[in-house]
Amino acid sequence: MYKSHRRQVISIGATIAAAATLAACGTASSPHGQLAQDKAVLAGCDHGKPPASLVELDVSGSSLSEAIVKERMAAVEAIARRTAICSGYLRVSLFAVSSADTTVLFDGPLHLDGATENARLKKAPRVVGQTMDTIGRAYGPAAKSMPHSASDIIAQYRLGSEWIGQLGGRFQLHLYLLTDGFQTVGVKINRALGKQKAAELAGKTNVPKLPGAVVTVAGLGRTAGSPPRSDVVEGLAQYYDTLCRKTGAAQCVSVTDYTAAGGR
Repeated sequence: MYKSHRRQVISIGATIAAAATLAACGTASSPHGQLAQDKAVLAGCDHGKPPASLVELDVSGSSLSEAIVKERMAAVEAIARRTAICSGYLRVSLFAVSSADTTVLFDGPLHLDGATENARLKKAPRVVGQTMDTIGRAYGPAAKSMPHSASDIIAQYRLGSEWIGQLGGRFQLHLYLLTDGFQTVGVKINRALGKQKAAELAGKTNVPKLPGAVVTVAGLGRTAGSPPRSDVVEGLAQYYDTLCRKTGAAQCVSVTDYTAAGGR
């Protein structure tokens, strides 16, 4: 089974690297439409507290499908674009069994140079493309070297707390957990949870305080196998919403599909 996972990762890694290369070439089909969207993003930036965007990608076995990884890479690209436009800091990592098995694909500030707003925004395709190229090329080898037998999602909250502490107080943490939501280490989440059960389980789960943070958990219920029942997905969303509120975050988003508008 592990060898099979390794073969899947190699295939997925090649696909992602190829897609990232296209992104680096700047293949926007409607530059004027994209510029308008970028201006809208810029208008929503908090320049006093730029985003520190921490993207954690789940590479456990249940996430090993090209469709899921492509969806997540599209989300990463949207997050990278927003981070660059808002002159923030981006880190993209892979995780599976534990916090000790986290591999960083990209870590650095993103900003757009230029004398005018339009000049800066026109640099976004190149900056984002280069960033995605780095991430895409690193994905396959990094994922191949990691275990895929389990998923420790809760540990990523602690890593988020530690990371924003290292960056200092001038950033706002934007934590993105791109995962199917099924936790298999420590707290077991693999069944339908009602609102009360979800709240009870979240109440027993230790998470750090993340005051002022924006926490997005996206991809809930999206697995490489048969899709789970709707009540299972609803329970996952309820659990992660409750867990997020427990951290003291300013905004909590727990969804099946990431969208730039739905997960800031």
